[in-house]
Amino acid sequence: MNKLSWYDALPEVWAATLDTLYMVGVAFLLTVVGGVLVGVLLHVTAPDGLRPIRTLYLVVGAVVNVFRSLPFLVLLIALIGVTRLVVGTAIGPTAALVPLTIGAIPFFARIVESALREVPRGRVDAARAMGASNRQIVTKVLLPESLSSLISGATLTAVLLVGYSAMAGVVGGGGLGDFAIVYGYQRFNTPVLMVAVVVLIVLVQALQTVGDVAVRALAHRR
Repeated sequence: MNKLSWYDALPEVWAATLDTLYMVGVAFLLTVVGGVLVGVLLHVTAPDGLRPIRTLYLVVGAVVNVFRSLPFLVLLIALIGVTRLVVGTAIGPTAALVPLTIGAIPFFARIVESALREVPRGRVDAARAMGASNRQIVTKVLLPESLSSLISGATLTAVLLVGYSAMAGVVGGGGLGDFAIVYGYQRFNTPVLMVAVVVLIVLVQALQTVGDVAVRALAHRR
């Protein structure tokens, strides 16, 4: 099997990078939506929440903890059947969206729950005294007041998804992880493997920088 030089592999690197951006971008949007919903549910139904429902809180919390405790590679393999059922295939970038989203939502949900818990209780009590409903307290007090922490947590989640997307290459998920395995590891081509590593590092640094800038800009405005 002929080895590609790192220069000759650049077109494949570009295509793999686009696949990774697609996986991370779509999974990130789905994770943010799902994570906010689950995180708000956990906070609201907690024993000291806006509407305590102990049984629901324990059940949702247990499910979140189970998925958080599973290594992503194990989750990736365990969800092959579910992935095939949802998208019709278990291979490729679109198929990888299923385990990526399911794996990241519990992580971000706990971040959301923690961020909401940091909002001073006095502000919630003040909103309630003015007649605000639970929904209004969540949308007009809790989420806006915790926005900085949520953005910081979203940045961590995006970085996590880059790592998860690379692991998805183990089962043919596409992207830079799949490229590194097929063109680098399996062909004993270290230079090509290192190109994939460098691109992943650049992506992580870019995401972290954007997130840090957003957090600082929000803090400055306040």
